[in-house]
Amino acid sequence: MSDDHKAVLVKITGRVQGVSFRVWTRDEAVRLGLTGWVRNEEDGAVVALIAGPYAAVSMMIERFRRGPPAASVSGVETQAATLAEFPTEFRISR
Repeated sequence: MSDDHKAVLVKITGRVQGVSFRVWTRDEAVRLGLTGWVRNEEDGAVVALIAGPYAAVSMMIERFRRGPPAASVSGVETQAATLAEFPTEFRISR
């Protein structure tokens, strides 16, 4: 990963499942030129790995705080991620 890129693991809580959050995340990430994945968790949260330029990652984290129209986000936790290999696309994981 180059010095101007970073990867972050993000956990989003609230009413974030059953509201197209994963599809919205993929669409927003692709618009921003990010790569990674998003998945639902058994505890009702959504977790995403987002990787790309610092500014785009920061924008995506801010977008997570709002989420798609039907969502009600109550929390966004971030943790730096160390990747052996930079993802080449953004995918929805099951």
